[in-house]
Amino acid sequence: MKFSKMHSLSNDFVVINNTKKKYYLDKNIIQKLSNRYTSIGFDQLLLIELSNNKNIDFHYRIFNADGKEVNQCGNGARCFAIYVKLKKLTLKKNIFISTNTNILHLKILKNNKVCVNMGTPLFNPESLPFLGKLKKDSYSLFFNNKLIIFDIVSLGNPHCVIQVNNISDIPIKLIGSFIQNHKLFPNKVNVGFMEFINSNNIKLRVFERGVGETNACGTGACAAVAIGIKKKLLSDKVKVDLIGGSLDIKWKGKNSHIFMKGDAHYIYDGEIDL
Repeated sequence: MKFSKMHSLSNDFVVINNTKKKYYLDKNIIQKLSNRYTSIGFDQLLLIELSNNKNIDFHYRIFNADGKEVNQCGNGARCFAIYVKLKKLTLKKNIFISTNTNILHLKILKNNKVCVNMGTPLFNPESLPFLGKLKKDSYSLFFNNKLIIFDIVSLGNPHCVIQVNNISDIPIKLIGSFIQNHKLFPNKVNVGFMEFINSNNIKLRVFERGVGETNACGTGACAAVAIGIKKKLLSDKVKVDLIGGSLDIKWKGKNSHIFMKGDAHYIYDGEIDL
């Protein structure tokens, strides 16, 4: 199988062109490929497929390192755009791709930067899903006898956002695992820890489903900004500083679409015997 290795803000991917030769990758194969010690290694595997809709350029599928398919990956979407340009699968700079849940608009800019229209953030519990009995502005859980207050939002995948004073002092894995696997989130959840710097800048760490903490998470950045704007902490343009680098997020609020801008990079092509 031929593949390409790519990264965006050190969030790394294996990209496979499934438009001509079809590869069927089951959960066990994906888990083996994701192993950084005995195979290629990656946070997510991305499949590029043909679209059945004449108005959509490609179909986009995402698999986490644990082999489970998910519905959205913002950093992966930017790598997707750079890949189809590099491999001359399209000459367009404005690309429309379908996922299992929505349609994304990718705009290729200069210097390997891509702007992605991530759609409209959804705050209703059913969209994640979240099994809380009532819709609230914020929710809470007890962890080790301490109250954790969090907010929820869906961007094609589920996110829980916790505001903290200092993301360097937080036991990300312990709290992230506890919330991610809580019975209130039947499909599990991505857990973001947001540190407020000012109305135009936040720091963020994300504990992702099926992966653990990653160096960056595009949908996580959008989720944190959407929550911050909803709570009137942030302006409509925010720089999000992650471990692997920064993203620019723009959202006008309410029912408008949220936009994410950042870079993406090709690393190498390879072949592996399945």
